[in-house]
Amino acid sequence: MKPKKVTWPQAKAFSVHLLTASGSFLAFLSLVAASEQRWTAMFWWLGLALFVDGIDGPIARKLEVKEVLPTWSGELLDNIIDYVTYVLIPAFALYQRGFMGDRLSFLSAALIVVTSAIYYADTGMKTKENFFKGFPVVWNMLVFTLFVIQPGEWVSFAVVLVAAIMTFVPMYFLHPVRVKRLREINLAVFLAWCAFGAIALAQAMDASEPVKIGIAVTGIYLFFIGGVMQLFPKLGAKRT
Repeated sequence: MKPKKVTWPQAKAFSVHLLTASGSFLAFLSLVAASEQRWTAMFWWLGLALFVDGIDGPIARKLEVKEVLPTWSGELLDNIIDYVTYVLIPAFALYQRGFMGDRLSFLSAALIVVTSAIYYADTGMKTKENFFKGFPVVWNMLVFTLFVIQPGEWVSFAVVLVAAIMTFVPMYFLHPVRVKRLREINLAVFLAWCAFGAIALAQAMDASEPVKIGIAVTGIYLFFIGGVMQLFPKLGAKRT
């Protein structure tokens, strides 16, 4: 029996899976940097992984990857890499850095990895509007914020504890690209957070006060805007 020829649409679709899979190598580079306590390099690699995670989905939908390659699960591949880049590496970095002290840093890392594993098993984590239900385990962003702002060990632990609890609370959290309501504003705020983050990295994690304030303000907005839109379902809705 002759092997089936690979069509051009199949090749394009598989290249998207390769793009997604490249996040695993970025995760490896980030882990190496974290083990050597090169925090700036670690977050640069995680930031690049976040960028890949942001573009592979729209490309996959445009090329209809699920229909062209039905036996390959891009969603499963994405979840595996996301758990490493969003959860495991940030938890390891938080423990390795130890700025909350040995006990609280260890406890924080344990809370992060366990609650996140349970969250990923929830098949109803997204709403019809593409909000996340519960804190969507974006620990890479939250841990980065703690590294930059350095609010103190007890405040840092409180932030981790609240976010871990919010994993199981049915409050909406924003997907800045896929949620249509207020998308222009929300995406602009998300890009502003990314810009402030890039400046903090350029400053070798020793961020200036304006940068710290910018990261804090945009981060708080992104954390709570989903809940606000949940309370006011007509907010940002287009009139027909």
